Amino acid sequence: QVHLVESGGGLVQAGGSLRLSCAASGRTFSNYAMAWFRQAPGKEREFVATISQSGGSIYYADSGKGRFTISRDNAKNTVYLQMNSLKPEDTAVYYCAAGPTYSTYLYYRTDQYYYWGQGTQVTVSS
Repeated sequence: QVHLVESGGGLVQAGGSLRLSCAASGRTFSNYAMAWFRQAPGKEREFVATISQSGGSIYYADSGKGRFTISRDNAKNTVYLQMNSLKPEDTAVYYCAAGPTYSTYLYYRTDQYYYWGQGTQVTVSS
């Protein structure tokens, strides 16, 4: 079992920045691929970014490329999502997720991740 707790969400104006954190506990953090997803009201949960166990491989959704940066610190059992140049359409609940395998083909699928945090709200005002 892996327990995930997100933090760092909040209200920010368009063009601003936020840094989300996800602290993990339980099983060995470095054994898990980590990802961020988000879900806006009335919409499906969508992939944002993923990072491999070592941090050596990263993928981003097109919506966040050039603006979002995912990183991890295995010594601190934490994954981060730095979000810059935020837009109103980035408003959503952001979830971190952990999965036992890192797939370069299936990384965007929610079913690749076994453990999920409770989410943190990000609201971007125009």
